[in-house]
Formats: sequence, C-alpha cells, structure tokens
Amino acid sequence: MAGPAVPPRPTKFSVDNPRIPALFGPMAQPAEKFTSPVSLVVDFVLVVAFFAYMFGVLKSHVPSNDPKMITLWGAIATSCLTGVFWLALQMFRVVFRAHRAASK
Repeated sequence: MAGPAVPPRPTKFSVDNPRIPALFGPMAQPAEKFTSPVSLVVDFVLVVAFFAYMFGVLKSHVPSNDPKMITLWGAIATSCLTGVFWLALQMFRVVFRAHRAASK
C-alpha cells in the first residue's frame, strides 16, 4: 500500500530571500571628515591607558588565587568597561563638535 502523494516542494520560500523594505533612503554623505589620523591615535592612547588602569583596579577584585584566572577575568571585565569608555569618548566628541558648531 502506497502512502499519500506528497506534492512537490516549491523551489523558493519567502523566508529564504527576505525583501528589505525601503523605509529609509540612502544616507547623505558628510561634507567633511570628522576623523583624522591624529584623533585616531589620541583615541587609541586613551583607550589603552584606560584599559591598563582598569585592569590594575579590577585584578584585585577577582575572587581567585590562580594567577591565570585573575588575569583572564580581570581582562574580560576590563574589556567591557573599555568598550563603554570608547563609546562615551565618541559621544563626547560628537556633542562637543555640535556645541562648538552651534556657538559659531
């Protein structure tokens, strides 16, 4: 006895290639560049200095006696905080630039 006939599957499903709705047009390109090699170097130095400082602070707060675990978890916690510091630095630059442009 043969089972029920199975209809052939379509070759494409709608979820295979989702369409991207055109809600927003393309973004306008800025008239001037806001980053320079100097600002990138300053950001790098500040972020590395913050990482080194916070690593020294957080190392003593890891509840372990194993030096490898202290280093690992201190570095993991410090990287999260360093990412937040980098975001705050970028937001500060944007707000400072907007404030300076508004006062001109």
